[in-house]
Amino acid sequence: MQENEVTQAEGAQPAAEEKPAAAKKTAARNYHVSTRKDGKWQVKFAGGEKAIKLFDTQAEAIAYAKKLADNRDGSITIHKKDGKMRKQRY
Repeated sequence: MQENEVTQAEGAQPAAEEKPAAAKKTAARNYHVSTRKDGKWQVKFAGGEKAIKLFDTQAEAIAYAKKLADNRDGSITIHKKDGKMRKQRY
């Protein structure tokens, strides 16, 4: 059996069917605005560990997250101080 036949038999898709790199970069992102233990407000990717940027007020964090979401065709989720969701898909 040739190497090509083994690859297709294992279920691998040909390279021609892969999505272009540009399509991967423009995927919509969800940004979360939440508070930290130190009292600062943070903007993070959904599921992300590190904050993208920190702010003193929730309003500043929301404004920044809106800009990011608008530029990347994404959405934001806003959390209250206690961590519960205040507003989703803002």
